[in-house]
Amino acid sequence: MTAITVPSVATIIRALDAAQAETRLDELADILVDAVAHGASVNFMAGFPQPQAREFWRGQLPGLADGTKCLLVAEAGARLLGTVVLSFAHQPNAPHRAEIGKMLVHSAARRQGLGRRLLTAAEQAACAAGRTLLLLDTETGSAGDRLYRSCGWTEIGRVPNHAFKPDGSLAETTIFCKELGAHRFSDRTPGLPHRAAAAAESAAAPGRTTPPSPAGCR
Repeated sequence: MTAITVPSVATIIRALDAAQAETRLDELADILVDAVAHGASVNFMAGFPQPQAREFWRGQLPGLADGTKCLLVAEAGARLLGTVVLSFAHQPNAPHRAEIGKMLVHSAARRQGLGRRLLTAAEQAACAAGRTLLLLDTETGSAGDRLYRSCGWTEIGRVPNHAFKPDGSLAETTIFCKELGAHRFSDRTPGLPHRAAAAAESAAAPGRTTPPSPAGCR
């Protein structure tokens, strides 16, 4: 795991397309390995190695290329500090739905509001893509749990002993949802990645805390 020094420059939130993400696999892997090392319940166990973390992110590239996923990152001085992945539902009866995943902030950059900015950007990206119902899950009682509640997400259930944490202990998972506006049926292809990315970056501009909702949301 590579140590990260947080640059003393403004942090921006922006989207990475597949080609850009492929050139940043090492940094993306660093963030994921750091999260596991600090006990985050994000599918992997203690000792999770850098090469496997790289392969996880490499596995996201096809979705970024075909528009079924959107990757947003927090970046300061060309150094990646956080990630969030928006996955658009592909089922014909769910063109209004998306899931939030891999909402991660490197331990060296926490308590700066980056998680909230990443989440806001992901919500705006979903809205721009016509996705008005978002879902996610997180370890009950975790920092993520507290963040989602403070950002207006609604708990819809809990699963006891849902997953093993990196240290081998079992943890309960809380499932959340958030409705961003009226749900309308559309048979357009999932994603609209360019529009979604542009909306996300605008929403997450430094100093903006309550971005206006794009047309189609609210």
